[in-house]
Amino acid sequence: MLTTSAILLTLFILNLGTAFGAGLYETIIIIPKWFPRSVGAGYTVDLAAMREIDSGRKFWAAVTTMPLTLLTFANLYFAAQAPQPAHDWWLAAALITLAERISTFSFFIPTIIKLQNVSSFPPSKVHSKVALWTRLNYVRCTLNLIAWILAIEALALYF
Repeated sequence: MLTTSAILLTLFILNLGTAFGAGLYETIIIIPKWFPRSVGAGYTVDLAAMREIDSGRKFWAAVTTMPLTLLTFANLYFAAQAPQPAHDWWLAAALITLAERISTFSFFIPTIIKLQNVSSFPPSKVHSKVALWTRLNYVRCTLNLIAWILAIEALALYF
């Protein structure tokens, strides 16, 4: 019989895997459409592409914004109570995901919203904001990958 903790850890793993895969796809395919880069001007913002694709509302809200955030808090609770050897792996995965969630809500979402009002920024500021956002997005994808691997190991040790 599956316990609540095993179900939550499994859902956490499935959601982290989806977030990592989709994040990687977005990083490679979508973000270059939103932020084309030219040799002379650096990054620019393609507002039409951002509005057309709108992955934040069309995809991320349903996959990670609420589900992964809620799963992170639930997994923090259950990981803290889990027996060794799964405890440390599971808690590390949940804490890394918590850091990723905090960065998403405090930096990534507000910055992408600001970039949608690109007309209020000089081109050099647009370039620097986009460059920072895209560089840190690689870090965010890496955090998702690490948390996913740690959570899988926790599940393997848990059973």
